[in-house]
Amino acid sequence: MTSTSDIALATTRYAEFAVAARVLASQAHRHGLKPPGFRSPPRIVGVDRSLRRINNGVVVSVSLRGRPFVAVLSDMIEGVVAANRLMGREAEIARTVLWQSVEMLLVSDEGETRVA
Repeated sequence: MTSTSDIALATTRYAEFAVAARVLASQAHRHGLKPPGFRSPPRIVGVDRSLRRINNGVVVSVSLRGRPFVAVLSDMIEGVVAANRLMGREAEIARTVLWQSVEMLLVSDEGETRVA
């Protein structure tokens, strides 16, 4: 049986995921990258992240369940990098910009302490 707190946590996690997806897509577009679509969970059982190229776009699927949100954000950022086939210095610059754009979402569950 699913408890009320489990449902609340899942709802919060999906809301955070949706906010992160909008922020990352916006920042990717702003910096000349093609933003992927984001969804959860991946269609492939047993993976935390998958990337699917369809038509002229890319969908990054990320598992949320049982994972720290920082790991989810990391997979989303790496998904943007992979979707745009970035390497080397371009990839590092993109990661830095994208992490800076979502750092405000990294607040611990125990208060207002920022996660490094």
